[in-house]
Amino acid sequence: MNHRNPRSAVRVGLLPAAVAIALTPAFAASAQEQAEGTTTLDRLEVTGSRIRGANMETQQPIISLSRQDIEKQGFTSVADILQNLTSAGSPAISRADALASGENVGGYYVDIRNLGAQRTLILLNGKRLGATTSGYQDLSQIPMSAIDRVEVLKDGASAIYGSDAIAGVVNVITRKRFDGAEAQAYVGQYGEGDGETQQYSFTAGSTNDRGGVTLSVEYYKQEPVFAKDRAFSAFGNAGPDYPGSGWSPVSHNGSWFNPATEQWMTLREGGDPTNVADYVEHTADYNANANQQMLLSTGIERRSVFANANYDITDNITFNADVLYNKRTTDQQIAGYPYQSGAFETPLSGDSAFNPTPGTDVDFRRRLWEVPRTTKSDLETYRFAGTLSGIFEIGSKIWDWDVGALINRNNVTKTGHGDMSLIASRQALGPSFINADGVAQCGTAASPIGLDSCRPWNPLLPNGVAGQGSLSDPELQKFLFPYFTDTGTTRTTSYTANLAGSLFEMPAGDLGIAVGYEHRKEQGRFVPDAFAQSGESTGLAATTTDGSYSLDEVYLELNIPVLADMPFAQELTFNVAGRYSDYSNFGDTFNGKFGFTWRPMEELLVRGTWAEGFRAPTISDLYGGVGSSFESYTDPCGIGALNSVNGNAACSGAGVPLGYVQLGQGLEACTGYPCQTPDQFFAGSNPNLLPETSTSRTAGLVWSPRWVQGLDISLDWYNYKLTNMIIEDSVDRILRDCYVLGNAERCAGVERAADGHITNLFYGLTNLGEMETEGYDLGVKYRLPETSFGQFNVDWQTSYVSKYDELGQNSAGENITIGLVGEEGVFRVRSNLGLTWQLNEFGVSYMARYYSGVSEACVPNRPCSEPDRYQNGEGAARQKTGSNTFHDLQFNWQAPWNATIAIGANNVFDKVGPILFTAPDSSFPYYGGFDIGRFVYMKYQQRF
Repeated sequence: MNHRNPRSAVRVGLLPAAVAIALTPAFAASAQEQAEGTTTLDRLEVTGSRIRGANMETQQPIISLSRQDIEKQGFTSVADILQNLTSAGSPAISRADALASGENVGGYYVDIRNLGAQRTLILLNGKRLGATTSGYQDLSQIPMSAIDRVEVLKDGASAIYGSDAIAGVVNVITRKRFDGAEAQAYVGQYGEGDGETQQYSFTAGSTNDRGGVTLSVEYYKQEPVFAKDRAFSAFGNAGPDYPGSGWSPVSHNGSWFNPATEQWMTLREGGDPTNVADYVEHTADYNANANQQMLLSTGIERRSVFANANYDITDNITFNADVLYNKRTTDQQIAGYPYQSGAFETPLSGDSAFNPTPGTDVDFRRRLWEVPRTTKSDLETYRFAGTLSGIFEIGSKIWDWDVGALINRNNVTKTGHGDMSLIASRQALGPSFINADGVAQCGTAASPIGLDSCRPWNPLLPNGVAGQGSLSDPELQKFLFPYFTDTGTTRTTSYTANLAGSLFEMPAGDLGIAVGYEHRKEQGRFVPDAFAQSGESTGLAATTTDGSYSLDEVYLELNIPVLADMPFAQELTFNVAGRYSDYSNFGDTFNGKFGFTWRPMEELLVRGTWAEGFRAPTISDLYGGVGSSFESYTDPCGIGALNSVNGNAACSGAGVPLGYVQLGQGLEACTGYPCQTPDQFFAGSNPNLLPETSTSRTAGLVWSPRWVQGLDISLDWYNYKLTNMIIEDSVDRILRDCYVLGNAERCAGVERAADGHITNLFYGLTNLGEMETEGYDLGVKYRLPETSFGQFNVDWQTSYVSKYDELGQNSAGENITIGLVGEEGVFRVRSNLGLTWQLNEFGVSYMARYYSGVSEACVPNRPCSEPDRYQNGEGAARQKTGSNTFHDLQFNWQAPWNATIAIGANNVFDKVGPILFTAPDSSFPYYGGFDIGRFVYMKYQQRF
């Protein structure tokens, strides 16, 4: 690959559902069908190539899920189904990530090979799905009732599709020329009685000799699950064995700092909030468990309409159109904001009627427990894709052509509540008095402010205690807590033209060729609320993201048959492809791909690929605004840091005193590291970013022994190397470069207070990341001979990750390789065993989902299974957990009135995974991809 500094569309052959590719490569099944004279797969086109051919589906590692495969599972979105593939990585922005914020929250994303959801390209009928400004493609907008099958290419494919196809490609193919009607109802809930789910859909279609129309309508709703209702998330950040761990000193009881005693004070039960003597020292007994107000799993509601129409204008020309409308609403809730007056310079005025030390301003901290923070995210999708396609003949060779257009628009509106207006809080905490009617009023007796313009607030009143200035007062809430609205729009527009056919016949077959052109434009804008842009609320500050770019691409693909019907070479074919892309923002890039297919004998296939890939910077990467967060980090200038440099020239020059201890969220000394900052840090985009680049390699075997009918075995090896990865320049990296390595340029964005603690830091995006992953996929599928007691099928899929390494740096600034297999959601082994049984109208489906054990860095005062690793030269101490297996079961009955009734349970044995103190892909001490309880459901499908 090369690029100077500055198609995604693939036509998919309309393979009938009856011959949809199964979970293992289907070349053996295809050969058997041809031998039986039931199916001809001539000129089949599948995801991964634009050239039609009888054996194109075997050249690359592809998984295909038919509609029948989908219906045997108890999941209600295509993303949930794909997430359970063994090759899928940790969920991106999982619904257990309660603290996630921004434009992408609420979507359903899929991640292949743990390379990130932005590096897996999503197609709908061969054309790109619309993406957010950050490049996330939301699978929830596709109604399940409209899906015919899903094809997953587990290989880099930028030479075929362009940007984002680094890890692989997911192509969702909808139903077409459906004749009749079908209605379906689905209801379910967790065994704990929450997470109630309902899904209703209706599909109708009509066909004739020249075309057809298919319409699918779907409604889905799942209620949220609260963290307090699961043992692993109810008690803090360390699970039920360590209640109180991670509870916030910013309590819902409120506390103020007494300079006379240098202690935080909290009102005793039944005490007078204006009497200093009624305040006692704030201890851990008063700390707040924020998890009691947080959602473990967000609620979601969506309404979808999908329509397809196609018509044969002539015998050789067809028009096809897809129209999609989807509205998704997602509800989030986290605990009330941990307000700290020192962070916003809003002390309780010495002239406030509620001040326990009249005449002296006091700093306070209080969690705004009465008003939890909620966010409602509405996403509306409008999509139109039209294609005019046809065939023509030159000599004896048939050529396929198509021209098409796509318009995909996403409108997002996010409505937040529970963050406090700093404009209002300054007024509410300012001077106030008790008027002649005994009512607290802002201002002074000489210059009062009307209650319609200001309401005084007493932040020292504990939660649930009534009284003047209490946050329980609806009028005070209305004054302090406005509603915040963020809006955004993304738009994808593309025009494509493709031509595929055979140039001439070679001794081993036709030389296939495909060429094409695409013009695409991406536009995006996300506008945070005015409060977020001005920083005048307790919410995270953010500014507008706004930008666009366009590109022109051409590609060429050749399929070259070299040998056929020879000893040890029943087939030998090479596939070569290249794509040139010219971007308006960073320049151009060329990406190539090479593959081969060798069939030494009829029952054995050998295949391999080598591919270059790239991911262009997104609109948010390039033109994003500034956002803020409360980061966790280790300050090397603090004496608590490992290998502290407190007292060196860089630290002393920045005003850090000798003996300085890093301060945490409550402005108290940190007792563990990394430690979360009490101040907002800021991050932003980088208009000079270049594309990420990658190289992927695969090699595999597919074997269908002739002496065991119905048995298919596949084994594939893969290797991905990514360079120039776009990553956030971390806080720890900046502090190390500045204070440990003495790079003064890196200190420019760091600001410190007089006591030494960091009050502000800016960190942006950069092309610094590198990683490599390698592993194997094993698939075994066996369709046993049919017997008098039923038909049995076995499907066993396993993925083994032998390497997952990221580039890192040690404290000396030297590059090191960090191996992550077995930690942070990168499981060494994932395996699914599926068994089905069918006897006449009765059927049973069973699946076991296995995850190997993981390890994480040991946490002080917590279990540590390998504490001596450092002394033995093996690295830091680790805590290992055992493997986990979740079992799914479904019973179905084909009723005589043309209906199907199914009942089932996912995680039928109510398995709960281990406590993970690092909380991978979650806001809680639990892996975000694990089941959170037994989910029981019933489905009813009626065909007309």
